[in-house]
This record gives sequence, structure tokens and C-alpha cells, in this order.
Amino acid sequence: MKEHPFMAEVGESSGSQSSSQIWAKLVPLQAQQSDIEVCSDEMIVSSQITSSSQVKHDWCKITWNADMLTAMMQNKSSNDILVDDAVVRREDVVEIKCGTEMVLGPNREEYLSYIFKLMPNQETCKKKLKISVDVEHAKCSICLNIWHDVITIAPCLHNFCNGCFSEWLKRSQKKHSGVLCPQCRAVVQFAGRNPFLRNIEDEILQADPSLKRSDEEIALIDSYATIRSNLAIRSERGSRRKRGWAYDGDEYASEESDDVGPQCPQCGSAIGGFQCNQQTIHIQCQNCGGMMPSRADMDVPQHCSGCDGSFCGAYWQAQRVTRSEYHPVCNHETFRPISEHTITRIPFLAHEMNRHEQDITERCISQSGRTLQEVVAEWIRKLNNREIDRTRMPLNHAERITAATHVCSTCYEKLVSFLLYWFRISLPKYHLPSDASQREDCWYGYACRTQHHNEEHARKRNHVCRPTRGA
Repeated sequence: MKEHPFMAEVGESSGSQSSSQIWAKLVPLQAQQSDIEVCSDEMIVSSQITSSSQVKHDWCKITWNADMLTAMMQNKSSNDILVDDAVVRREDVVEIKCGTEMVLGPNREEYLSYIFKLMPNQETCKKKLKISVDVEHAKCSICLNIWHDVITIAPCLHNFCNGCFSEWLKRSQKKHSGVLCPQCRAVVQFAGRNPFLRNIEDEILQADPSLKRSDEEIALIDSYATIRSNLAIRSERGSRRKRGWAYDGDEYASEESDDVGPQCPQCGSAIGGFQCNQQTIHIQCQNCGGMMPSRADMDVPQHCSGCDGSFCGAYWQAQRVTRSEYHPVCNHETFRPISEHTITRIPFLAHEMNRHEQDITERCISQSGRTLQEVVAEWIRKLNNREIDRTRMPLNHAERITAATHVCSTCYEKLVSFLLYWFRISLPKYHLPSDASQREDCWYGYACRTQHHNEEHARKRNHVCRPTRGA
């Protein structure tokens, strides 16, 4: 009997009727195919030659290893099998692990592809701990709703919506009074976003959608939210001094005081028409660790639009304050508008850290007679003119990013990596180096995981392309 093409075969395991626990699956990359369940420690995986025939065609034998984290695969087919692009000949044995890709034939184009996936059990993974949370304990005591963008204050550790507590801060500052916890009236010294409780917030709303607020309410409370990074809030007691601080050039000269020292240069003297007072909220710079006042009354940015982190370089440059032995101050080059950043090397993150693709991009730029900075500047102009799809931009607030947006050095390198993808994908093949133009596109494109651990695959296939397989 003539066999049907391999790609048309319906996969199953020889022990599929076993009552044993399913410890692994072969998950097909073709949507029309079904999972193949592996139910015993050693199992032959086979297929029917036709849907009506009882004749089986063996694919492979899968044996569970003693470590329960890997398995051995023996090729029982008359064809070669590709395992993560490595050829496995008949009767050869290779080790497979969770995530291994198996093409059940000698090439990808004509044969079924599966991902080997280990199923969780008591021996191979920890049990997921389920915690019961009283919904009343997950409510903001200001608005009496489930937290939204929850923040935690210290030292009392009570939790509130970002927008609710931001409004509370604003009112406290207007009254020129100390900031007290809305729930217990303790003096607030710190406020910051709480990503752990944010996850709990999301799970509660998924479990009970009736607790969700309307889109209009969420938009309103988001418009009030001003806490984007950790805030240090001075208490009245901590700000009381026996004698003042004198500012002299780049230094402070301190007299006897019951304070450890000022939080920032503007705590001791008026600089640029502003001086911190007892109600001033301070932000800690993520780069140098120094402090600066949180200012909503000026246009100088204090937060990176790419990561929402706080950076002091632009603020202190505007105040003409430089680093001193008392106060760390960032170099303004670490945080400035995108158009003012410079770059001389391709970022490590470019092309999903695939060094072969980075080398090809570097050669393409060199052949064009331009520098990396010139190419990046051209694509920043395209970004500014909204000529680029921003869907995969790895920055927060992607739709609002322009050449004038302030970002930190790390986010700038992420942006450059994103723009170099568009530079490469827009090049005709005849503009690529000869050894690169002959390569076939990887089915999974930039999303390919094999390129990270298989050097030959990373070199042999083009990964600067859109996925045509997978999610």
C-alpha cells in the first residue's frame, strides 16, 4: 500500500489509551493537528498511514530520564528527523527537553513540526500556592474601590490607588501641613508603586469582573495619578533644624543641626527661584541615587518616558547645579532628548542579541558609506513623522515618543535596536552582503528561540523578518 505524505499523517502515541499520568506532550505547530500525549516512561509515537487503515508507522521512541526534567528520543522512522535543526538518523538517540522542536522528517517544508513539552507534576515542579484574599482588604480607603495602580506608603504600609493618594498629597501640600496616612494618620515618609499587589489587584478583578470600574472612572483616576517612582517625603520633625544650611557654589557648609543633612541642594538654599520646604516630596534618581524635589510646576522632565524611571540629570542641569561631595548629580548625557543622544556601536540587544545579524547590519551600514549615528538619525526622523509601526517598540508610552522625548541611555539603546530592525527589514536583498542574501528566512523570524542556543541555526537562517509560524 502506498503511504500518504508524512505531513498528512495524524499523530498519536502507541500508549495513548494508558491510564498512566500524562507527563509530556508533543504540541503541534500546525493549528489543524492535535497534541500527542505521552503517558508512560517509555513510549513509541506512531501514526496511521490513512484515516481508515489500522497500519501504524513508527516515528520515534520517547523515554523519560531519571532526572524527570529531560527525555531521550530514538528515531524509529525510515526518515531522518530534525531536532532543533540537528539531523537525527534512524535508530540514533538524542536528549530532548522542554521546548525542544522536533520536525518529523528531513526538512521543514514537507513534514509536521512539534514542540516537546513537559507537563507539571509533584516531582518536577513546585505546587502553586493559592492564597485567599478578602476583597475588603484589597480596597482603597479613600475611594472604597479595589485598588487601581496600587501604591504603598511607609512606615505604616497601607495601600491606596495611585490617583487617590496623589490627590491627597496635593491637598496636603496646599495646606502646608505634613503628609499623614489617610487611613491611620501616621506621618508618611515614603510612597511607591507596588507591583506585587498590582498582580493581586488584577487577579481579583479577573475572578470577579463586577468589581471593575467603568472606563470613564479609570480614565479619571489615571488623570490624577502623579506617583511614577519612589518618593521620599520629609516629615516636619525631620526637617526642623537648629541652624540653617549655607550654599556656597557647588558645596554646602553645614552648621550644628539635628538633621543628618539636606536631601538635595535645594533643601538648604533657594536655587533658580525654588527652595524645598517641609512639605516638599523628593524623588530618588535611579542612576546616581541622589535626591531631587518632585516638581509639577515646570516643564523640565524628571522621568524617562521609556521606562518611567526617575533621573536627575536634566533637572539639575536646568538649575545649573553640579555634583558635589554632599550630593550626587547625574551627567545630563545619561538623560536627554532622543535627538541629542549619540551612539557609536550597535547595541547588544539589537536583533534579539543575535551577533550574526548584528554583524550583517554593521556591514550594511559600512557599505552604504554612512555611520551608525547617521542611519539612526534618519530612522528617528521617520519615527517622528510616524512612518514606522510602533507595535513592537520596547518602550512605555510608545505612541507618544518623539525625537524631543527625554529617555535614559538604556531606553535609547532599546529604541536604536528597534529602529535597526526597521532599517534591515527595509533593505532589498541585493543590498545585503552576498553571504547573507542567500539565506532563507526562519519561519519564526525575530521571535525564534532556537537562534539563542543554536549557533548554526542563528548563522544559517535570516531572523530579521516577521514570523510566519507560531504565535
